[in-house]
Amino acid sequence: MAILRGGRSFSERNPVPIGAVGLLVIGVLLLAAFNIESLPLPGRGHTYHAAFSEAGGLKVGDEVQIAGVRVGKVTSIELDGGHVAVAFTVEPGARFGRDTGAAVKTKTLLGKKYLALTPAGPGQLDADHPIPLVRTVASYDVIDAFSDLTTTTEQIDVPQLSKSLDVLATEFADSPPAVKASLDGLTRLSRTISSRDAQLRQLVAHARAVSGTLANHNDQVATLITDGDLLLAELQRRREAIHTLLTSTSELAEQVTGLVRDNRAQLAPALAQLRTVLATLQRHEKDLDAGIAAMAPFTRLFANTLGTGRWFDTYIPNLVPVGGTIPQLTGGASTLPGLSSRPAGGAK
Repeated sequence: MAILRGGRSFSERNPVPIGAVGLLVIGVLLLAAFNIESLPLPGRGHTYHAAFSEAGGLKVGDEVQIAGVRVGKVTSIELDGGHVAVAFTVEPGARFGRDTGAAVKTKTLLGKKYLALTPAGPGQLDADHPIPLVRTVASYDVIDAFSDLTTTTEQIDVPQLSKSLDVLATEFADSPPAVKASLDGLTRLSRTISSRDAQLRQLVAHARAVSGTLANHNDQVATLITDGDLLLAELQRRREAIHTLLTSTSELAEQVTGLVRDNRAQLAPALAQLRTVLATLQRHEKDLDAGIAAMAPFTRLFANTLGTGRWFDTYIPNLVPVGGTIPQLTGGASTLPGLSSRPAGGAK
């Protein structure tokens, strides 16, 4: 028995405060486990800040890179007045000057972003002074580009533009050959744009819808690409096994072909007879079905008769009047109105 300070054993103490303290400790440990990323643990790195005119599709958890090397991640993105305040952590040992710039860049074709740091100046960037707007560049999103393109094309008066280009070409009809050829090209271009206006608008609208769908499913597509990479890597690792499997399959096919070729004389009569048997069975298919259907009642009754053991269960009614006597098969008399339990392999 454990003796605690004060001379009392552990079992003699009040269990309520001990249990409360234990639950409190467990709760603190669980809270720390779920927020391990935000705890100021040693060696986690320093936190820096940067001001951007817009977030540009950047998200919390995106990578921070210097010269293409991952050195940290984005920890928070908040609106601070007329600009966006971005906080990010950088691993210990990464060196970049006090005039370092930051830019939001596109990592994948699907629009995933990352924060790129451009080291500049002597010393080290001060963690207490954020990177100002003059040294940050926000990314221009692909979806915004398609949206702006659609808006711009919708605002163009295509018939008026075509008419203006036609008038310009007519006015310069007597110009030198080089100028005339250029204006003829502009005329054809204007007519092409005018004739394909509806298709161009539809194409831009569909492109915007596709880009929006890809952006909404960016995580799923990225996961698909990652899983595909894992599959290809596994196939690469098992290339020898796959090669051996294909080679063995080819050899097996050759062996089977040789076996059939060598035993063609014996196989041909066997296949012919098998074909004859199959043809006979097909001709008598209805008869076979009728025979199976007719066998069902007999099989059920026969199974009931022999299903209780090594004897036949039978009952013959009205063999003698009620109360009469008949001699048993093994001797003696019976007062039953019939016979039952005739032994087949032993007495019952």
